[in-house]
Amino acid sequence: MGGQVLRLQDVVVRRDGAALLRGIDWEVNADERWVVVGPNGAGKTTLLQVASTLLHPSEGVVEVLGERLGQTDVFDLRPRIGLASAALAERIPPEEKVIDLVLTASYGIMGRWTEEYDSNDVTRAVELIDMLGAAHLIRRRFGTLSEGERKRVQIARALMPDPEVLLLDEPAAGLDLGGREDLVRRLTVLAQDFRSPTLVLVTHHVEEVPSAFTHGLLLRNGSVVAQGPLDQVMTADNLSRTFGLPLSLDRSAEGRWYARAL
Repeated sequence: MGGQVLRLQDVVVRRDGAALLRGIDWEVNADERWVVVGPNGAGKTTLLQVASTLLHPSEGVVEVLGERLGQTDVFDLRPRIGLASAALAERIPPEEKVIDLVLTASYGIMGRWTEEYDSNDVTRAVELIDMLGAAHLIRRRFGTLSEGERKRVQIARALMPDPEVLLLDEPAAGLDLGGREDLVRRLTVLAQDFRSPTLVLVTHHVEEVPSAFTHGLLLRNGSVVAQGPLDQVMTADNLSRTFGLPLSLDRSAEGRWYARAL
């Protein structure tokens, strides 16, 4: 797959008189894996809501998968976009079984009723759940899962319709160290697979950035601090400006990042 996946031009989002995003210019191409980094309140989740067509900008131009918001039917567009976020997780019925939760993404619905699924759908759902390390949870109900287990199942669900772009809003939030490292490892494998969709991951911890990611966007107070290839963007100076305090930045031999306050 080639071509442009996201294009934002001079995008502004205002809510209750406050500017949540200010003059955002951003382009994401199909073969790229992006991480969006910034402190709480930087506008990261708002940016992802715009990219997922759940929020229209107050000003500016947004194109998603070649379709311009305001001039296209977003309900036709959304099945092509995978999204995993805390807001979506809150809407999942706690009694829903994991296998059904992933399967229903084929229809873009939540909560299984009487719809039928063919063997290919079931096979794909099981393979995705297994890929995310959740095969042992397949008959469990969503409400009984730990935070880490919920995150894995949500990502499997987001991948089920074979989206062209996968948006992950703080997928490691709330995980313990073991859970975080396991998830980062699995996302690294996903990012390395040329068959995977374009990936955009939002986080406020550089330690959560998988080593296979290629590009970065740093946000502060709704504005871009820096963006571009990750090796160029992820510097101590840029990160210090993003978080508003002096930081040191190191990178391991495996390509993982680590930041500390000076």
